[in-house]
Amino acid sequence: MSEDFIPPAKPIIGDEEREAVDRVLRSGMIAQGPEVAAFEAEFAEHFVNGRATVAVNSGTSGQHLGLLAAGVGAGDEVIVPSFTFAATGNSVALTGATPVFADIDPRTFTLDPASVRAAITPKTKGIMPVHLYGHPYLVDQINAIAEEHGLAIYEDAAQAHGASWNGRPVGTLGDFAMFSLYPTKNMTSGEGGMVSCATEEIARNLRLLRNQGMETQYANEVIGYNARMTDIHAAIGRVQLTKVDAWTAQRQANAAALTAGLADVAGVTTPFVAPEAVHVYHQYTIRVDAAERDRLRDALKAEHNVGSGVYYPIPNHRLPSLAPFAPGLELPETERAAAEVLSLPVHPSLSGADIERIIAGVTAVLQAGA
Repeated sequence: MSEDFIPPAKPIIGDEEREAVDRVLRSGMIAQGPEVAAFEAEFAEHFVNGRATVAVNSGTSGQHLGLLAAGVGAGDEVIVPSFTFAATGNSVALTGATPVFADIDPRTFTLDPASVRAAITPKTKGIMPVHLYGHPYLVDQINAIAEEHGLAIYEDAAQAHGASWNGRPVGTLGDFAMFSLYPTKNMTSGEGGMVSCATEEIARNLRLLRNQGMETQYANEVIGYNARMTDIHAAIGRVQLTKVDAWTAQRQANAAALTAGLADVAGVTTPFVAPEAVHVYHQYTIRVDAAERDRLRDALKAEHNVGSGVYYPIPNHRLPSLAPFAPGLELPETERAAAEVLSLPVHPSLSGADIERIIAGVTAVLQAGA
């Protein structure tokens, strides 16, 4: 096979990021310092209308510490989707609270409002919706339920840098929001996370929790963690901030081309975008018949040298680690999505020829199986 492999994701690291790392190394200030502070301020202005923003060493740390900073703990319940990466439910469990799994809307793959409503109990402290694949959750309905019941909203925005709902940026819709900066996300700091906070109280609690419980050295106020971001990672993130808008526009253009090319392919359902939403396409996720999904994935790689991914094959409430929180639970739309979804390459490094090959590959494989 002569054509180069098209990976399902491809981090973009250039000379500017390397130069930024060298600058930090030469400075001698490598741990959390001025680069982190600058990155926090620049990220806040770029994505979340200047909200207080706290950098941490990973998205999962941000989610976990964000919940602790917002007062979630033992005896509380937080409603989460099961169709997501395990970190969502893990972060709740790590606080001592109970993750309560709800079903998804089949079009957006985000929390289903009716399922959320049915999951509320007297112990429910908040709802943690995920902006899955870069599409915002159903903000109007979910936030209305939260307001009606006096519940907090904790956003999992790991995949949604720059997405919005009715003009409101994700990261400004709840008590806090976590953005992941893992290498395959829409922008990266090498590894890391950012947490935008609705109040200075939550932001200060986060700053304490990430740094051994202290803001002033040796004046430990609470039991804390070591979840600091380094200046090396922040320097990479600051450079990526200057590029992410162009990358997002390219992702959206690539997604539009894929949708146009696959629109008439029998057996393919292309991504839905709500009219209120700006989708940033961390993943371009199609649906195909469950009997065809794995064959399509394998044949795309073997016959067309095109990578793809299944996000996520095992619902969280079926995982050995999280199943004890959900005995006997049935989430039919979650189960169906887990069996049918396939994410195709959509990253900014794709060429027009790459997109044509992806479309041709999907078409050929599904037609051969028809």
